[in-house]
Amino acid sequence: MKVIAFDTSNQPLSVALFEDDKLIGQRETNVAKNHSVQLLPFIDELVKSAGWAPADLDRVVVSKGPGSYTGLRIAVTTAKTLAFTLGIELVGISSLGLLATNVTTSDVTIVPVMDARNANLYAGQYELRDGKYVATASDRHTNVPALISQLAEENQQVVFVGEWARFEEELRQALPDAQFASDNLPHAANVLPLVTAAQVLTDMTDIHQFVPNYYRLSQAEADWAKAHPDAGDGVYVEKV
Repeated sequence: MKVIAFDTSNQPLSVALFEDDKLIGQRETNVAKNHSVQLLPFIDELVKSAGWAPADLDRVVVSKGPGSYTGLRIAVTTAKTLAFTLGIELVGISSLGLLATNVTTSDVTIVPVMDARNANLYAGQYELRDGKYVATASDRHTNVPALISQLAEENQQVVFVGEWARFEEELRQALPDAQFASDNLPHAANVLPLVTAAQVLTDMTDIHQFVPNYYRLSQAEADWAKAHPDAGDGVYVEKV
């Protein structure tokens, strides 16, 4: 099986190619540029360098959130387009789960985090079991005090990975035994231990309905909801 995988959930951009379980090639950058400009050329370069044509691909794997709204939309739209036009499988994985794969230690709680601004963060909890990364708590939009409270109550050895630097002082003070990963960038080359059979979409209806996991409203949506408290959940169209 020939697989392409990519992540554009934040500033880093990572693309990888696999044949069965073997990594064929990868391309990464951590430069603040427009992913809408970079992603397709990266995909084209990797596929050509492997001596493949797009029609040779069997599956596309994409990080579907949380993360940057724009970054997620670019990745998910590209993945859906590839899956639909090529008639191939589509798999969505957690952006936080991909960060968790940077930690290869068993018997610890891996806590991937992303800066969600305004004193908030996205966080998940994972464990490495028999070569697979298993979510032990749901990915969520939270804040540092709430995350610390939960982790302290569980009293497990914790390893933070991802965008923890902004919150490091608070985390170290509250959880003095916590560890912090040295590699904190997402790598599409690590997606395979996250893919399960249940995540594979083959039906075109399911592929069309595939959407990012934002885990919170955008600022525009939040502002609109605040200004229209009687509009009801999920109603963002005003009759004029």
